[in-house]
Amino acid sequence: MEFALGVGEWFATFCANLSVTNGGVISTRYRAITRRLNTDYWETNSEDTHSLYVGSYGRNTAIHGISDVDMVFQLPYYVYQQYDAYAGNGQSALLQAVRESIKRTYSVTSIGADGQVVCVPFTDGITFELLPGFLNTDGGYTFPDANGGGSWRVTNPRAEIAAMRNRNNACNGNLIPLCRMMREWKNRWSVPVSGLLIDTLAYQFIEKWEYRDRSFLYYDLMCREFFDFLALQDENQQFWRAPGSGQYVWKTGNFQYKARRCYNITTDALNYQNNNQDWSAKKQWREIFGTAFPD
Repeated sequence: MEFALGVGEWFATFCANLSVTNGGVISTRYRAITRRLNTDYWETNSEDTHSLYVGSYGRNTAIHGISDVDMVFQLPYYVYQQYDAYAGNGQSALLQAVRESIKRTYSVTSIGADGQVVCVPFTDGITFELLPGFLNTDGGYTFPDANGGGSWRVTNPRAEIAAMRNRNNACNGNLIPLCRMMREWKNRWSVPVSGLLIDTLAYQFIEKWEYRDRSFLYYDLMCREFFDFLALQDENQQFWRAPGSGQYVWKTGNFQYKARRCYNITTDALNYQNNNQDWSAKKQWREIFGTAFPD
C-alpha cells in the first residue's frame, strides 16, 4: 500500500494538538488539595503523598479541554473504623467531613451527584472530583458510597493505569495517542461512550493490530481499523471489563453507527491519499476530528 508523504506529519501534528495545555494549573490545585487533606488527616503538609491522579488524567489519555480531573486520596484506617461504626450512613458523614476539610482551602465544594466523590469546581470550567478511600492490600481502595443508606465499595485504578502504561509501551507508544484521538472524535460527534470504554476498547484492539509497533505513518490505518472494530461490537452487549482492574465498564449508548460512518469517511480519506489528493484527504479527516486536525 502506498502512503502520501505527509500522513505521518499530519497525525504527529494532530496528536500534539490534543495535548493537555494547562497541566501546570491542574498540578497546582492537585497539590493544594493534597496538602490540605494531609494536614488534616496525616499531620503532614506533604503535597504529593497519599494522593493519586486517576481517570483519564491518571491513565494519560486526557486531551485538551479536559473538564473533570479525578483523584483519589488515601485516608488513615482509623477513619474507616470511625465511620464504619456509624449507626446510619457513615459514608455520607465521611464525605461531608472531607468536604469540610477541603473547604478550608477552597471554599466552594459539593458532594458529587453519584454520592461517592467530593467535587471542587473552579471558575475556568475544571472540576476536581476527589474520591476519598482506604488502601487495600492489593493496591486498590475501599471508598464510601452514600447512596441507598450507605455502603463501601472497591476500585483499583492503579491496576488500570499500569495495564494501560504497559500495553502502550509494548505497542511503541501507540495506545495512548489512539485513545486521545478517539476522545476528540467522541467530543466532535457527541458519541455516547465513556472515556474508560474508549480506553478499554482501544486496549483490546491494539493488542492484535498488525501495525501496533509502527509510527505515525500508520495512524490513518489505525483509525480506520479501530472504527471498524468499534462498529462491529455487539449492540446488545451491556458492559466490558476494564484493563487491569476488570471492573465493569457500562455502555451508555450505541456508538456503533457513528463508528461505521467514520469508518466510511476514513476509507474516502485513504483513497484521496493514494491519489495524492492531500487537500481532499485532510478535509475528510477534519470531518471526523475537527479543527485539531491540521488543514
